[in-house]
This record gives sequence, structure tokens and C-alpha cells, in this order.
Amino acid sequence: MATVTEIAPDVYRISIYVGDFDLQFNHFVVRDEEPLIYHAGMRKMFPELHEAVSKLIDPKTIRWISWSHFEVDECGGLNEWLNVAPSAQPACSVVGALVNINDYAIRPPKGLGKDDVLTTGNYRFRFVSTPHLPHGWDAGSLFEETNSTLFCSDLFHQIGNVEPITESEEILERSKEAIIDYQAGPLMDYLPYTKNTKRLLRELANLKPKTLAIMHGSSFTGNCERLLQGLDPVLKEVFGSKEI
Repeated sequence: MATVTEIAPDVYRISIYVGDFDLQFNHFVVRDEEPLIYHAGMRKMFPELHEAVSKLIDPKTIRWISWSHFEVDECGGLNEWLNVAPSAQPACSVVGALVNINDYAIRPPKGLGKDDVLTTGNYRFRFVSTPHLPHGWDAGSLFEETNSTLFCSDLFHQIGNVEPITESEEILERSKEAIIDYQAGPLMDYLPYTKNTKRLLRELANLKPKTLAIMHGSSFTGNCERLLQGLDPVLKEVFGSKEI
């Protein structure tokens, strides 16, 4: 069953836990004049996700659908949402638009470049380009400037059916445990460490977010700047020997 939690003003986390993977898949709805969904979800999850979204807004009114990078849990259900919402438009990085979404989506995307701003009414979303953080050259984050919420995708990935939001910086340790656990399986290199990782994490930290909207596991509210800075040594410890 999908669970719905407001993690910041007008930002709702819709979580679907999959026991087979011991993993939460989190999607975020921003309720505003032009409603936005961050993470379109897997295509097979669409009926359950649609039902949960319907409790918050009329899905037909969705205006923007966004995500970090091209991956099935981020945008597998994109076209299902575009069919439901006639005015909806994908919003992703320029790279993502060029290499994937121009062909994949049934409606042309809005390509976002570094520091481009998307306005939904009361809220402003700044696009932060983060190639290969967490995955793919098309990756990026959205930073909602009004209430300082950072939609950071797979960063701070945690395993388990955990609480919707936490103030505990223990999630950094949870994330480290998940990364180490993945080293024993086929997803062992899912989070690359590159020559730009530290710089990109510093750029995200410098935004001084108050809330982190996290794709897998608990969202976080508190000293996000410190948490983001603390992620670099964790990633370097696990992946640094394979730096690309």
C-alpha cells in the first residue's frame, strides 16, 4: 500500500514498499497552481501511484513531471502520466532530453540547463546539473528555493521499510550500509565516484537545503549541508579506488 506524508509545505512523499527488494520507492507531489510530480515511478506501479496522487490533487491537472536521470523507477511511468494529464510536460536535463526523452516521451520535454528555473506558482525550482551523481551523464537535482527542499534522487539510498522523514543524521550510516551491501551483488558499481563528485556534493551543500527528498528510504530534515558534505568521504571510501 502506498503511504502519503507531507515532508515540507505542499510537498508530499508517496512511498511504495517492495518487500522482494526490501526497498521503498518514493515519489513526490508538489501541490501548487501548476502541480509537479518528481519521479514518475515504474510503469507497473502506475495504478497504485495514480490512486495515491488522486487523494492529493486531480491527476488531470498535473503540469510538470520531473526526475533526476533516465531510469525505470524515475520515469518508467512517464507516458502513462502524460496520457492522464493533457497539459503535463516532462522537465529534465538538456542532456536527458537530447539522448532519451525526445524519443521516449509522447510529448516534447522542457530541457533544463544549469541554474534554469521552473516556476509552478508559489514555488521556484532551480535545476542543478550533477552529471554521474548519482548516475548517468543526464543526472541533475531540483532545488525548491522557497522552502529549501532538495530533490536529490538516489543520494542517501537506504534499505528497508523505514520512517517517512527523520531528523537523525543516522541516515548517512544507513546509506553507507546499503552501498556496502550492494557491493556483494550485480549493482556493485551503481554509484560511481568521479573526479567531480566532491565538487558536485559541495555545490548541493552550498544551497543549504532544509529538507532532502530522497528516492529510497527516509527523507531528511535538519542540517542538510553537513549531511551532503559527509556523503563524499563515504562514497570515496567505497568507490574511490575505482574513480573515473
